[in-house]
Amino acid sequence: MNKNRLVVFVLTLMIALCLCACVSTSQKFSYVHDPRLNAEAMNDIIENPDAVYGFSPDPQSKRLGTYAKYDWTDPTFVADAKKQRIEYHESLKTMYDMLNKMTAEGASVEQIARTVSAERNRLRLAAYDNDPQGLAEVKKSNLETYGHEDGPTADEMFAKYGSWETVMQKAFSANMGMDAVCGLYDDYYQEYINLGYVEE
Repeated sequence: MNKNRLVVFVLTLMIALCLCACVSTSQKFSYVHDPRLNAEAMNDIIENPDAVYGFSPDPQSKRLGTYAKYDWTDPTFVADAKKQRIEYHESLKTMYDMLNKMTAEGASVEQIARTVSAERNRLRLAAYDNDPQGLAEVKKSNLETYGHEDGPTADEMFAKYGSWETVMQKAFSANMGMDAVCGLYDDYYQEYINLGYVEE
């Protein structure tokens, strides 16, 4: 009788463990809007089923490759990265204030584009005030991409896109891949639509 009870107990325990494993697997994070359908986002990230939000930076990416060395499976690290990313997005509100003020004052599109482009570079570097290593990595990435540490100038952006409207649009854009690895892709999806990076 005791042996039978032991067998029943062991079997019950095994079933319970299997059910827990199934529930745990089914509760893995997934986005409402799938970043895998966004080619621009996927230029900088790779699928990583073990990552907290299912993606991690692509080591081959020019823009995010330096972040691939961090542990995107670590919930504590990713929570901190998410907090910093939200703070960065919040900081861009000063650019919207500039846009509204300059528009009300009758500034030209070129003037606005030059102003918000410079502010974007300043904010991007300021986001790493408490992270010397991160700042060094961003400056290195800028140096490799643009030939200088501060980020692209408005004139360089105009030479690339041929339109001050596009230069202004690019100033307000954010790296969608970084949003995805930080769990923020859905949060800013409407912004991607507004900026013309994804279609509704």
